[in-house]
Amino acid sequence: MVTVAEATSIIHQHLFLPGKERIKLETTEGRILAETIKADRDFPPFDRVAMDGIAVPFKSFQEGWRDFKIESMQAAGQPRTSLRDQQNCIEVMTGAMLPVGCDTVIRYEDVFIVNKIAKIKIESIEKGQSIHPRAHDARKGDILLNPGNRIAASEVALLATVGRAEAEVLAFPTTAIVSTGNELVDIRDLPQPHQIRKSNSYVLQAALTTMGCRPDLYHLPDDRNVLEKGLSKILADHQLIILSGGVSKGKLDFMPAALESLGVKKLFHEVSQRPGKPFWFGAARKQVVFALPGNPVSTFLCFYRYIKPWLLKSMGAETPVAYARLGIDFSFIPPLTYFLQVKIKNEKGSLIAWPVEGGGSGDFANLKDVDGFLELPADRYDFKEGEVFPYIGFRV
Repeated sequence: MVTVAEATSIIHQHLFLPGKERIKLETTEGRILAETIKADRDFPPFDRVAMDGIAVPFKSFQEGWRDFKIESMQAAGQPRTSLRDQQNCIEVMTGAMLPVGCDTVIRYEDVFIVNKIAKIKIESIEKGQSIHPRAHDARKGDILLNPGNRIAASEVALLATVGRAEAEVLAFPTTAIVSTGNELVDIRDLPQPHQIRKSNSYVLQAALTTMGCRPDLYHLPDDRNVLEKGLSKILADHQLIILSGGVSKGKLDFMPAALESLGVKKLFHEVSQRPGKPFWFGAARKQVVFALPGNPVSTFLCFYRYIKPWLLKSMGAETPVAYARLGIDFSFIPPLTYFLQVKIKNEKGSLIAWPVEGGGSGDFANLKDVDGFLELPADRYDFKEGEVFPYIGFRV
């Protein structure tokens, strides 16, 4: 049996080397950029009006001019116009090009307009006010995004601005999720009294899909020969295999022996943790295998504690470390790392973790009331209110 820290270290010694792929802009959120993105023009590409109002020459205001005849209007999306008379003005809209001959914008709130004469109500303005100068944000050719940047909505905006309908991102490994067990039936089936519907596969699929990974789903029965034949084909077609069930010490838990017979080297089996103690991890020449306990909460915890960070680290994106304060005293007797199910409240910038009682690692329904897990160390039994521990969240 290995500790949580040892399991993490072993897993991170077997990172995969990601390839690259081009995907559509609308599917890039959450992915890791694999190319350099440069500005294709100045940002903004012209002196941009930042307020609805009038554009004037600052010199005219400085010389005492306060009533400006309106020559025309410059709207956003129109070609640039020019001011003909330096003692006149042009009405301008937010986002418009600053007219030639103007260098200052006075917002509508500071003028009143009568018979096409804009009368300025204030006595102090600054030259260049309410103008977003050309190339203020970036110049053509400047690097906007680097490889390794994780794409969020803000990065999507930049990609769109430079005209990228597609982007090159790091590719996930070909991934298989494999459930096992004769007691499982498909979600569309009506289970018999001795059966339950599959859920772990769909949980793992959903969690991976939110990252941009599209796994294949399989199910194999508790039959050693059928299991090995099915695993052999799955291993041949996939780089990452996530198994759920069949890794404990029961007489029908064939998974560890089946994997080793197919050339997958066991790197550890059993972690001193709860939930998820029977966790098995191994690797072959081109495959990495996470064999998770079949209990739903164990599967859930192991994905967020081990698999998701492994995927991100393989792509050069470390998982941010979060911490939370325990809301009340809590005790746990066995010498295991305990992943406490908690509800989180943000109290003046501090995350407070409140334990949520559940029915053990098989109580998946309990997770609807939970925000994440607080990782309590194995070398202690009593944990006091206000103490800070690592927090693994699974909700946004």
